[in-house]
Amino acid sequence: MRSFSLPLPTLLAGFVAVLVGYASSAAIVWQAADAAGASPAVIAGWMTMLGIGMGVSTLVLTLWFRAPVLTAWSTPGAALLATSLPGVPIQEAVGVFVFASALIVLCGVTGLFARLMTFIPHALAAAMLAGILLRFGLQAFATLPDNLLLCGGMLCAWLIAKALAPRYAIVVALLVGLLLAGLTGRIAASAITVTPVLPVFTVPHFTLASLLGIGVPFFLVTMASQNAPGIATMQAAGYRLPVSTLMTVTGGIALLLAPFGVFSICIAAITAAICQSPEAHPDAAKRWQAAAAAGVFYLLAGIAGGSIATLLTALPQAWILMLAGLALLGTISGSLWQALVDETHRDAAVVTFLITASGFTLGGIGSAFWGLVGGGVSYWILGRARRVR
Repeated sequence: MRSFSLPLPTLLAGFVAVLVGYASSAAIVWQAADAAGASPAVIAGWMTMLGIGMGVSTLVLTLWFRAPVLTAWSTPGAALLATSLPGVPIQEAVGVFVFASALIVLCGVTGLFARLMTFIPHALAAAMLAGILLRFGLQAFATLPDNLLLCGGMLCAWLIAKALAPRYAIVVALLVGLLLAGLTGRIAASAITVTPVLPVFTVPHFTLASLLGIGVPFFLVTMASQNAPGIATMQAAGYRLPVSTLMTVTGGIALLLAPFGVFSICIAAITAAICQSPEAHPDAAKRWQAAAAAGVFYLLAGIAGGSIATLLTALPQAWILMLAGLALLGTISGSLWQALVDETHRDAAVVTFLITASGFTLGGIGSAFWGLVGGGVSYWILGRARRVR
């Protein structure tokens, strides 16, 4: 029997992919769970199941296709949940998770993914995402006056790392923030535990207002801003896998685990690129090993989910806000550019952006949905006027 050995660069690629994924958005996931009214114990259970869900899905798809298929939670989706769930009972939040995952499974089974992405104008989807994420950018810099050393240090570290090693900029900001918070005595070390936490089953509850106001925008953001770039990244690296199968498997696992706090499982883009690059393995046919290693690290992160959750609870809120804002800067700028680059769609995109960013609620339905409605109406009227002229 031939022995199997994993090259160190391949192993490190899997580790770095998981580290970057957690460093860049675990704080956002924590904010989303907190917005849903989840207790620290429930949040710890959610982090546990998210790690296990991503680990299982990554290993299943990677070993099935012998290709580097890395999954992730939807960071833009988590950001939407963090701004949309305050005041929503946790049972309704879980109902939104179930609803969105069921729609993804439906897209996979029926092959509607590509057609759905062309139904919503790309400029409006990007503008909606930018409006959702704007609050995170504003909150990050609003922390500076009262937390100049901590947040200013994180910002400077991010800028320097962004210039020298862009891939690891958010990791550097995270580590510098931890160091500064520890040196200034702002970490409640007594609140940190290392005990594994079992997930809690929550019975989902469905209401029309939450499904329309949160579920539909959450589904669209997840598909347009996470799954679509993930598929594009994979294809650009030379791995052309059946998209419908990927949607069905990831959506199905998320649907099964949704009552335990798994709000989404998607095809990764940025972290997947780490495992799909020549640095992971010079042989493209063997880069699946890096993704398989990432799947194992995901499972280990899931076992330590309780510790990750308590660490976030023990850290100052300013650290979480600044880290989340820095992690989303690239997505905010990219979304704004995509929304405004086409002059013919610019006015409709701005309407979508401003309505979404306003955060108002009408008829119990949140601003992200109404942003799409307002932008869609503007898109149709202005487009019709251009055709008449």
